Amino acid sequence: MAVRRLRLLAALALLLLPIRLPLKMEYQAASILPLPILPPLPPARTVERSLRVVSGTIARNTTLERALGASLDATNIHYLVLTARPLYDLARLSVGHPFDVSLDTDGLLAAFSYGIDELRTLRVKRNGDGLEAQVETRRYDTRAEAIAGRISSSLFGAVEEAGESDQLALDLAAIFEWDVDFNTELQPGDSFRVAVEKMYLEGRFARYGRILSAQLVRGSRTLRAVRFDGPRGPEYYTPGGVPLRKTFLRSPLKFSRISSRFTHARLHPILNVVRPHLGVDFAAPIGTPVRAAADGVVLAAGWSGGYGRVVRLRHIRGLETLYGHLSRIDVRRGQRVVQGDRIGAVGMTGLATGPHLDYRTIRNGTFVNPLTIQPPPPQPVPASARTAFEAERDHELALLEPAGAIVADDTPGPRR
Repeated sequence: MAVRRLRLLAALALLLLPIRLPLKMEYQAASILPLPILPPLPPARTVERSLRVVSGTIARNTTLERALGASLDATNIHYLVLTARPLYDLARLSVGHPFDVSLDTDGLLAAFSYGIDELRTLRVKRNGDGLEAQVETRRYDTRAEAIAGRISSSLFGAVEEAGESDQLALDLAAIFEWDVDFNTELQPGDSFRVAVEKMYLEGRFARYGRILSAQLVRGSRTLRAVRFDGPRGPEYYTPGGVPLRKTFLRSPLKFSRISSRFTHARLHPILNVVRPHLGVDFAAPIGTPVRAAADGVVLAAGWSGGYGRVVRLRHIRGLETLYGHLSRIDVRRGQRVVQGDRIGAVGMTGLATGPHLDYRTIRNGTFVNPLTIQPPPPQPVPASARTAFEAERDHELALLEPAGAIVADDTPGPRR
């Protein structure tokens, strides 16, 4: 027992002795890892190259989670949505719009962008430990330019030869559609001239704006149109102040061809008997939109024997129109329609050998030729607006002259 106590006292004595380390060893231990020399920050382009950028466009029925799920986790996507929400709701994604997401080397979100529309881009970027968002907005550079062409085969071909796109041909045809059936009445040698706003982004053409004035020469006949804010809003008028918009369209289809005309004696292609054909057949692909020829009310919409699916409209002054062989009907009985409204689509229902529209016009219960009907005249510019109209007309007709591009915002004179 005494021996154990002696051993315990000896151990305690050793623990209480001071520990002495050489001074040089303490100093070396403190300086054994010298401070590293930090390299200078790389330039911005080097930083960008170190990021992983994922680009794409929004697909149909795609949410932000589906679009970014392979790159970001749910938490990062949630913070991205919350950051952007005061400026733009990322739940409202549009099909075909572009997006980019940039990730740093650790896979964290560095930046995100989404094209809201042609002029606005949502940008979200990392700022310290958080995210910040802004909407970048661009502006069009709008110029009024004169464009001219000569028709050899079609209006589309002439516009293309002038270096322009199909949209300009569609817009031009819409102005004169009450006076010209572009399916049948244009001839080689006819010509057009148009003053149109062309809109540029960063020096590149983006889209067409308003057509300010237009001219169409058909043989010895010249049609001119100027844009003016009339009682129904912006419309096109003749230089004399008469609206080009008539009570009836010349054709319920924008572009097609006539396959059979109004006649009292035609060999029926299916029944093989001679009988009247009291309408005009417009050949067009199945599904081509059919438009109401004038304001009116739907009298009938459904199946009617040899007409197949048919729509019948009642208009002013005892006039009615009928649209037969439709593949689909987009209106119902009793519905009011406005000129140009889609009422159905071209088909070949009923007695039909191919896809076409059987278009008929009835006046006071008697079928009349849709191509020769004289609709009621439109109302001209009121006397109270005549002075403003004439100033606008002179300004816009002057733009038709090939004097080069004019910046629309700097052009003197009244604008509508």
